[in-house]
Amino acid sequence: MKDIAVVILNWNGEHFLKKYLHKIVCDTTDDITEIVIIDNNSTDNSVKYISERFPEIKIIKLDKNYGFAGGYNRGLQELQHKYFILLNSDIETTANWHRILYDLMETDLSIGVCGPKLLQIEDKTKFEYSGAAGGFIDKNGYPFCRGRVFDTCEIDHGQYDSQINCFWVSGAALMIRSELFHKLNGFDERFFAHQEEIDLCWRIQNIGSKIVCEPKSKIYHLGGGTLNKTNPTKTFLNYRNNLYLIEKNMPKFKRNFVKFVRLFYDSFAAFQFLLQAKPKHSLAIVKAYFNFWINANKMAKNRKIIKPKAMKYLDGFVNKNIIWKYFFRREQTFSEIIRTKC
Repeated sequence: MKDIAVVILNWNGEHFLKKYLHKIVCDTTDDITEIVIIDNNSTDNSVKYISERFPEIKIIKLDKNYGFAGGYNRGLQELQHKYFILLNSDIETTANWHRILYDLMETDLSIGVCGPKLLQIEDKTKFEYSGAAGGFIDKNGYPFCRGRVFDTCEIDHGQYDSQINCFWVSGAALMIRSELFHKLNGFDERFFAHQEEIDLCWRIQNIGSKIVCEPKSKIYHLGGGTLNKTNPTKTFLNYRNNLYLIEKNMPKFKRNFVKFVRLFYDSFAAFQFLLQAKPKHSLAIVKAYFNFWINANKMAKNRKIIKPKAMKYLDGFVNKNIIWKYFFRREQTFSEIIRTKC
C-alpha cells in the first residue's frame, strides 16, 4: 500500500480530464503515490476515457451524484492510505508538488491538513480565488486568503511564499491524514458543495491539529468548473453554507452576535444584486436564509460533539471586519488588511 492516495472527484468532467489528467499523472506517479478517481455517476464518457487512457488508475464508481462532500466521503471509505490528497480535475500540477506536502506532514505530526499555493491557470501571475496562499476568516465569518480578498486576486510577486499556519486550505488541493478524516467523519454532507473544507479545517483546529499552507508546493487551478459565479445556485450555497459554518463552529457568545451582523450585511448584498439586475441571485440569498433557519438546530448539534474554541485561539482568525476594510476603506489586499508581515 502506497502512502498517498491522490483522489480526484469527477462528475461529467471529461473535458477537464482530457486537458489536465496526463500532466497530473506525469507529475505525481511515483513510489509513494497512487491516483484514484471517484466518479459521481457521470453521464458523459469520463469513466470510459480514464479506463482506456489510464488503465493503472483506480476508479471508484458511485451510484449517483453525492456532491463534493458526499462523493469524497463515500469514495474515501474504500481507501486505506496514510494520506489523502483531494485534487480537483481542473488542476495543472508542477513537479514535486505532492512530495513537498508529504515531507511536511511526515516531519510535523501536529499538522492535520496542508495545502499548496494556488495560482490561476488562465493568468499564472495571479493568485487563484479558491485558496491562493492560505485561507483566513474574519470576525464575522467571512473567508478570505493570502492573495485574494473577495474578488480581488493579487499578482504573485513571492510576497506570500512563507509557510504559514492558516485557518483553512482549499478543497481544490488539500492533503489530510486519513486517520483524521475518518475520525471526524469526513465532510459534512449537508453542505453538498462549497465551504465544506473550511468546516472540516475548523473542526480540525477545534480538536488541536494545525492547518498549514506550504507555498513551495505550487499548482494552477481553473476554478468554477462545476458552478461558476454567474449561477444563482453557487450564490445560494455560498451564503447558506457560510451560515452553517458559523452555527456549527463558533462559540455561543460570539455566534449570536455574528448572525445578527450577517443578516444586515447579507440583506445589503441581496439589495445590491437587485440593483445589478440579478434578481435570481438576490432570491438565492433569501432562500439561503430560509434554508439555514430550517436546519439551524440540526447544525447546532455538532457543538455537542466538538466543543468550539474561542476564535482568538485559532490560527488564521483575523479579528477585523473585512467588509468595512475592503468596501469602505478600500484596503483590498491581504497585506493591507493585516498590516503585518506574513
